[in-house]
Amino acid sequence: MDVSIVIVSYNVSDLLNDCIVSIKKETACKYEIMVVDNNSKDNSVEMLKTCHPNVRLIQNEANVGFAKANNQAFKEASGKYILMLNPDTVVLNKAVDKLVQFMDEHPDAGASGPKVLNPDMTLQ
Repeated sequence: MDVSIVIVSYNVSDLLNDCIVSIKKETACKYEIMVVDNNSKDNSVEMLKTCHPNVRLIQNEANVGFAKANNQAFKEASGKYILMLNPDTVVLNKAVDKLVQFMDEHPDAGASGPKVLNPDMTLQ
């Protein structure tokens, strides 16, 4: 497994779906998607189970916050690398593959991050 992609989610079903669809469309390396749901009251969990049954879901009974939720996934991740994504992310231009390639080619690097764009495609 090249990368474990971790997404913490809370009441963002539509954004989360778009994020996962973009990962599947734009990523060729070996990956797993892990979603930690912080007790969403919308249809996030149902959407994941129906539309993305291959996503590893950690379902919290309370909103434990961003940091603790990420740590829950990190403990179970099986990827060589971990990529944290917010659920409003849309992966473009094979970005995950490029990050994995960069890390493989730079073994002294402890971390890497993608270019982040605004909705109008300007640099954030």
